Amino acid sequence: MSSIIQLLPDHVANQIAAGEVVQRPASAVKELMENSVDAGATEIKLIIKDAGKTLIQVIDNGKGMSVTDARLCFERHATSKIRHAEDLFSLHTKGFRGEALASIAAVAHVELKTRQEQDELGTHLVIEGSKFTHQDVAVLPRGTSFSIKNLFFNIPARRNFLKSDTVEFRHIVDEFERVAMAHSNVSFMLYHNGSEMFNLPSGNMRQRIVNIFGGKTNEKLVPVNETTEIVTINGFVTKPEFAKKNRGEQFFFVNNRFIKSPYLHHAVMAAYEGLLKDGTQPAYYLYLDVPPNTIDINIHPTKTEIKFDDEHALYAILRSAIKHSLGQFNIAPVLDFDRDSNLDTPYNYEGKEASMPTVEVDRNYNPFADDSPTGSNFGPGTSFGSSFASSGGGRSFGSGLACKASGGGGSFGIPSFKKELQPSWESLYVGTSPTNEEIAEINFESEEVTGSLFNDSDIEETTVYKTYQIHKKYIVSPIKSGMVIIDQKRAHQRILYEQFLRNITVQQASSQQLLFPLVLYYTPAEMALIKDMRVSLESTGFGFAEIYGDHVIVNGLPVNVAESEVSILLEELINDMQQEVPDSSFSLSDRIAKSMARSLAVKTGTQLTEKEQETMVNTLFACKEPGVSPFNKLTFITMSVEDLDKRFAL
Repeated sequence: MSSIIQLLPDHVANQIAAGEVVQRPASAVKELMENSVDAGATEIKLIIKDAGKTLIQVIDNGKGMSVTDARLCFERHATSKIRHAEDLFSLHTKGFRGEALASIAAVAHVELKTRQEQDELGTHLVIEGSKFTHQDVAVLPRGTSFSIKNLFFNIPARRNFLKSDTVEFRHIVDEFERVAMAHSNVSFMLYHNGSEMFNLPSGNMRQRIVNIFGGKTNEKLVPVNETTEIVTINGFVTKPEFAKKNRGEQFFFVNNRFIKSPYLHHAVMAAYEGLLKDGTQPAYYLYLDVPPNTIDINIHPTKTEIKFDDEHALYAILRSAIKHSLGQFNIAPVLDFDRDSNLDTPYNYEGKEASMPTVEVDRNYNPFADDSPTGSNFGPGTSFGSSFASSGGGRSFGSGLACKASGGGGSFGIPSFKKELQPSWESLYVGTSPTNEEIAEINFESEEVTGSLFNDSDIEETTVYKTYQIHKKYIVSPIKSGMVIIDQKRAHQRILYEQFLRNITVQQASSQQLLFPLVLYYTPAEMALIKDMRVSLESTGFGFAEIYGDHVIVNGLPVNVAESEVSILLEELINDMQQEVPDSSFSLSDRIAKSMARSLAVKTGTQLTEKEQETMVNTLFACKEPGVSPFNKLTFITMSVEDLDKRFAL
């Protein structure tokens, strides 16, 4: 009987390994850029075409490879990083398995150009599907250039599973940002389809973050620094007021290697306890330096998960370090019973002597004087009495007012107005007393008293159909056969979706112009998405005065979009486009309409007036597909009278 188990050929084994190492073009970008960093490069250039499906090229000025190394680097388990098994627990480099280049060469056309500094000529290799097709010497600059063309050309099934160019390029940008942030001392450049996306000069950690995520990021950052025997923490967190709804800019680096750790993320969120709004997430860029022998990074194929020896201590240190930084920079509220801020001395008055206050007193003023104003002259210091005299004699004016002439002893001629000043305070109330007829017309507000629920004689024959809102979530409307129960959020999503899709198609949407245009700032990758969506957004009613650099100037909005919602709406729209929500099989216009409908739809828990409820019901059933939301969820259900009768018959 023949043997069943056989050894796989090398090219088949490499293709299987490629399924773990190279899941998409971004995986190849990560492997090649990390190899360039390990080669000691100070300048790395990444060139992409068609989101990596056509070309991925990484050019560096590292130490290069010899002819022998150039051939060996494409063999399985060939690496310069480790020699013994113990080396796995003292790694200071990126790649170490030796499968990356072999796996890439198995599923793509690879071209390698490399030269060491001491060599006059370099090596030029061409590989197609793990087969060496060309090798010669060439005049090359110092360093290495890897070109990966036609990725997955021999695995059509894997190529068909790739997402749209927008999504695949988003993943490439993610890997590029992670490597660039981990090595701020290296300059990086990214070109996509001939356009420069990133040009990051070497600098410090803060400059690298600002160059990647835009100039406005600088004012959001709060530095975090902590040094202990277990871990050294450096980096930045953002102020609570700049928290976003999505988890975009959240980075952990352990020994300059990007990782994902829900456990450490929980420590960061615990430090922000009481400072964030519900549903928002802070951004953070944290670099952890731990002894290599206290972590195990060989537990995941992509090396994005790490096992720590003492996670609990790391959790406590990270949480307290962030909490201390937020409090140190007056981000967190401080309770101090021994200090009164009202007693702080302003800087302008520091060192000055206190001046004694002065008091001016009119010594001629007599509150008991009873002077007659009629026909008298008033000199300086003449005082007026405090009240009207009830008798017809002399009267005094004001209450303790002392009148002084500006020129010294000037006289004021007071005309005779004795008749006008007769005591007639009772006349002020003449005509204010209501008559008996007026009293009879006064109606007192009272609660409306309705009839008994079970009194049939008080029920009118004509029934008025109305809508009712239940728990600020559902709208109930009676129909002839029973009643219909509508989910207000999903119904509004369907209404807005068809409205936006119609506006994009017809391009006749109404727009409200802003008196003061809005200036919004985005990262280079987000700016590229906005440029792609500009025509569709303008069809929905948006107006853009300028889209340039790292900012967008919005001067027009759709009618049903408030000015305060613009930044949130565009942020959610960009996030949906980056994460490919919904699927790539839909057109760009359809995706924009769905994302905007989801962002602007009325939320669960919103109180609707009776008029708004009726309008939503009527508009929903005027839609082309009222039964489902844009995301294929039921918008309403019906219950007939027979169904209700069956329930009560139990």
